[in-house]
Amino acid sequence: MYTKIFDSNKWARGHCPLMDMLMILVSNKIRYLFIIILIFMWFKNDSSKKVSYLALKAAGITIILNTLIKAVYFKPRPFVKHRVGILVPAKRDSTFPSKHTLLVFAISTAIYLYDRVLGIIMMLLSFLTGFSRIWVGHHYPADIIGSAFIGMLTSIVLDKVKTNKMS
Repeated sequence: MYTKIFDSNKWARGHCPLMDMLMILVSNKIRYLFIIILIFMWFKNDSSKKVSYLALKAAGITIILNTLIKAVYFKPRPFVKHRVGILVPAKRDSTFPSKHTLLVFAISTAIYLYDRVLGIIMMLLSFLTGFSRIWVGHHYPADIIGSAFIGMLTSIVLDKVKTNKMS
C-alpha cells in the first residue's frame, strides 16, 4: 500500500508548483506562527498565560517522547525506502514520530481545551502541517496520525493532571 502511495510521489514533483511552494512553506515555517501565538497569549492575560504555559509544557514533553521513541524504534523515511520526490532535504533518522506534528498538535490541543475558536484555527494549521510533512516526502500518513494522537494525548493528560491537582 505504501509503495503505491509513495513510489512516484507524482504530485510533489513540479506538477503543482504553487502547492509545492505552499507545502514547503508550511512544513518549514509554521512553527514560527505557533511561537508568535504563544508569545501573544503569554502577555494577553493571566488565563492565557496559564494556557500558553500548559502548551509549552506539553511541547516539552513531546520533545522528550520523540527522543525516547526514536531511541528504541527505527522506521526508514519514505524517501529512503521508496522512490519519493522530496521537496526539502531531510535527515535520515526514523520517520516516526514526526517532531513537527507532535509539537503543533500538542500546542493546538492545549489551546483548544481553553479557547475553542483559536484552538480550532490552530488545529486546522496542525492538520495542514501534518499533511505538508507527507507532501514534502518526509513522512508516511501513519506517522502523522500517530504523532498527532501522541501530541493531543499529551496535552489532554497534562490538563487532566492539572485539573485533578486543583480539585
